[in-house]
Amino acid sequence: MYSIIVHGGVGAVSHDKEEAVIAGVRGAVKAGSDVLASSGSSLDAVETAIKILEDNPLFNCGTGSVLTFDGEVEMDAAVAYGPALGFGAIAGIKNIQHPISLARMVMEKTDHVLLQGSGAQEFARMMGIAPHNPITEERRVQWREYREKFLRGDAGDWPKLKALMKEHPEFMHGTVGAVAVDEKGEVTAGTSTGGVFLKLLGRVGDTPLPGAGTYATKFGGASSTGLGESMMRTLITKTACDFMRMGLDAQGASSGAVNMLSNILRTEAGIIVVDNQGGVGFAQNTPQMAHAYFKKGMSEPVAGL
Repeated sequence: MYSIIVHGGVGAVSHDKEEAVIAGVRGAVKAGSDVLASSGSSLDAVETAIKILEDNPLFNCGTGSVLTFDGEVEMDAAVAYGPALGFGAIAGIKNIQHPISLARMVMEKTDHVLLQGSGAQEFARMMGIAPHNPITEERRVQWREYREKFLRGDAGDWPKLKALMKEHPEFMHGTVGAVAVDEKGEVTAGTSTGGVFLKLLGRVGDTPLPGAGTYATKFGGASSTGLGESMMRTLITKTACDFMRMGLDAQGASSGAVNMLSNILRTEAGIIVVDNQGGVGFAQNTPQMAHAYFKKGMSEPVAGL
């Protein structure tokens, strides 16, 4: 018994990129499932899958992350290890290739849960992580164009910025995550993101906060995507894990968690879930959420939008 599911974020995917995005999540889940098939741990599988997505500039994480209002890339990532309620996260990290790996180091090599900003940067240096520029030219061009619109007053505050996102929903597409259970029944969840396009410098979203964007217990794990402020207010991934503790399977937990958020805040949300019996589930209240999953016994991953 093992299984893994990944997501590439909610929001619209432009038609010309649909096949590439689906191929991206399929490749990530295949890499993670290969780890599980070789008797690897759920922790290794989740890290492996997310690193694949962090290297793919189609997704808003790692290389290809969206830029802040000031033209920087500030990335967040987290990993949650269910059996021990382990959690490691970094926030506002710059100039590294794989934020998910640094988040794992926080969990395994420190007594802390979350490192941010300059402290996270210094920790990366201590761990021997090589500098890496995650800014792509495509993101730089987008930043110049939409920052100019913002400064002209086309999006002068959060409600107007949300309107801009509706006009160009591809900017909501991006946060990536993976959840897996291995042959031992141990569940791990991970999430990585570049955050919200044109966010204020220093903004921290839901990804690195336990129970908001990422969470795992002995019953199951979850990774969410969407408007992070809503995830923080509802603790959507902890809600999903609590549903599994109360007896729901992965699909029931994912549907219940998204329905709860939708009824309270009516904002964009998506979630992927794995339970400790190998069940996988996913739900979203948007037209699309790139996702792929694989369970022991399947011949090929299932992937779609």
